[in-house]
Amino acid sequence: MQLNPAQRLDWLRLIRTEGVGPRTFRTLINRFGGAGAALEALPDLAKRGAKRLVPVTRAQAEAELEAAARIGVRLVAMGEDDYPKLLQAADSAPPLIALRGQAAILSRPAIAIVGSRNASAAGLGFTERLARGLGEAGLVVVSGLARGIDARAHKASLGSGTVAVLAGGQDRIYPANHEALVESILDAGGAVLAEMPMGWEPRGRDFPRRNRIISGLAYGTVVVEAARRSGSLITARFALEQGREVFAVPGSPLDPRAEGTNDLIRQGATLVSEVEHVTSAIAPLIGRGDFEQGTGQLALDRPDLADAPIFWDELDGIGGPAPEAEEEIEEPEPADDRARLIAYLSPTPIGTDDLARAAGLSVRIVQTTLLELELDGRIERHGSGAVSLVS
Repeated sequence: MQLNPAQRLDWLRLIRTEGVGPRTFRTLINRFGGAGAALEALPDLAKRGAKRLVPVTRAQAEAELEAAARIGVRLVAMGEDDYPKLLQAADSAPPLIALRGQAAILSRPAIAIVGSRNASAAGLGFTERLARGLGEAGLVVVSGLARGIDARAHKASLGSGTVAVLAGGQDRIYPANHEALVESILDAGGAVLAEMPMGWEPRGRDFPRRNRIISGLAYGTVVVEAARRSGSLITARFALEQGREVFAVPGSPLDPRAEGTNDLIRQGATLVSEVEHVTSAIAPLIGRGDFEQGTGQLALDRPDLADAPIFWDELDGIGGPAPEAEEEIEEPEPADDRARLIAYLSPTPIGTDDLARAAGLSVRIVQTTLLELELDGRIERHGSGAVSLVS
């Protein structure tokens, strides 16, 4: 598949629409057959009271494309040749990614390395040794450009290939003092990816969203150091949801930075103390091109993070302060909103507000989920905003 300029503009307008995330985007494309037709249907869907659906204007989308082009960024759509095949296999993959650098590196087998921003000297040293060894084994190293473990993994793999995933827009590097590292990655033939719009300052919830792209690009994720509330553990959970391998580096039980990694090992993650522990586990997957199924041995709590509304609801507008510490993000309470709503629906009409109270969900989340159920033909709407289950 290759989008023409008009189709790419439609894709951009649809994914930048208020109220449309990756999941709703796919539902709309499947229902209407294309982004252009979906955009034309949005006013009618909005009139039904499903949710607020306000696409960006054509001029705004064109301005984003022009701003991206000025710094060498291009938008790649899922299904196009340069879209990473590993990421495409993930259910939560972004429909469009902003790519700067060499697309060819995205077709090579990769491993993700993540960990604490406040890393120990031992953790940084092991990260460097691990990243260099994995690079020598022919693997690309993927990470999130954060301070500490992420930055060391990128620096150690510049010569062999590394990919950085941003939480904000391509022109909003976070932390700002890593702009030089981004340039080094690009100069060395690596790549930098972003999902968010140009000009987007990263906020707290954007870092978990970034994390599912990090894990989605790789055959496995190695967590070097992580406290129990570390964002790196969210990356590990995404890897698990995506059927990828999860590895953890053991640490001292007296070091809080090792509590999360030691827990991962206790729950079944592969212990890593040398490069071969990683390469031997993923070699069979690379050999058969199997990137949809992992070992399935990890006994982590497995919430369906792709359905957690904090990741997908909407872009509330460009801007907002960058968080002080992206790693210490409290993970949202997992919830299968779709299944919960269906449990409270019946052929008897019920009002949206009453449904929200019964299911214990916000009206906004209820409206988002009802739109998906309506597009799937599961519900029908009645007067005064009431809905009923199609029997």
